[in-house]
Amino acid sequence: MPALRDSRKRILVTGGAGFLGSHLVDRLVGEGHDVICADNLYTGAKRNIEHLHANPRFEFLRHDVCNPLKIEVDEIYNLACPASPVHYQRNPVLTTKTSVMGALNMLGLAKRLRCQIFQASTSEVYGDPEQHPQREDYWGHVNPIGARACYDEGKRCAETLFFDYHRQHGVAIKVARIFNTYGPRMHPMDGRVVSNFIVQALLGEDLTVYGDGAQTRSFCYAGDLIEGFARLMAAPAPVTGPVNLGNPDEFTVLELAEQVLKMTGSKARIRHLPLPADDPRQRRPDISLARRELGWEPEVPLAEGLSRTIAYFRSLV
Repeated sequence: MPALRDSRKRILVTGGAGFLGSHLVDRLVGEGHDVICADNLYTGAKRNIEHLHANPRFEFLRHDVCNPLKIEVDEIYNLACPASPVHYQRNPVLTTKTSVMGALNMLGLAKRLRCQIFQASTSEVYGDPEQHPQREDYWGHVNPIGARACYDEGKRCAETLFFDYHRQHGVAIKVARIFNTYGPRMHPMDGRVVSNFIVQALLGEDLTVYGDGAQTRSFCYAGDLIEGFARLMAAPAPVTGPVNLGNPDEFTVLELAEQVLKMTGSKARIRHLPLPADDPRQRRPDISLARRELGWEPEVPLAEGLSRTIAYFRSLV
């Protein structure tokens, strides 16, 4: 297991007001670091970070990573990008620019400061995979001109830039490929399957299952994922990634819908709709690398994580 940080740092988290970004900021502030949360609030929310405003170790900066940022920090986590189909397809050009220009700007900053930088990549780089489960050495099966390409290809290009900056300029990089993650602070209208089902169930609306619901996903609780971030960032220099971070336990979408109905006590029904274009049929990480290099694997069972997430959405609904 990598050694934990032993000194106070000044850390930049882009996308820090988002679902995962805000949980990461909480962790870093809790460890005693000075944290600058940069977010343009396109999909992030002030409510995710409002509890930190009185903390002297926290600073919020409204900033779009498509523009350069002049700042002095010891470490960078680049999480800025819309991450759900509803949000990233709303403005696909902006999504691609955020992934590519954001990576260029943050890598340029890391190069100037000679500091380590983390990239929040995604399992979407595997597309609709022909390999199952997906390993890091799999190059993917992605439609480069489809409706999801703005996100899939944007993140793939960002990974290219990270590794080129590492090889050409010696920038210390860490790249995580994030699989389906859920938990408190998810946007209630982000279109992701867990938030969709919970909100629909609590409102008594039909749960919308696309296709026959036999497509599979693996669901990782947010707290487990943030632990993976911390361990990857603290890992010795030869470990750059990409590293899969996700839960290897696999569930069908229909199984998830049925469990949400049971746990919420909802009388809602399940309604089947046509499967969206390029929707992956299977999504499950091989986390052998994370287990070996980081000593990491998820610990929160789906039922426990769903219980916490349902409680959060009840407070909103």
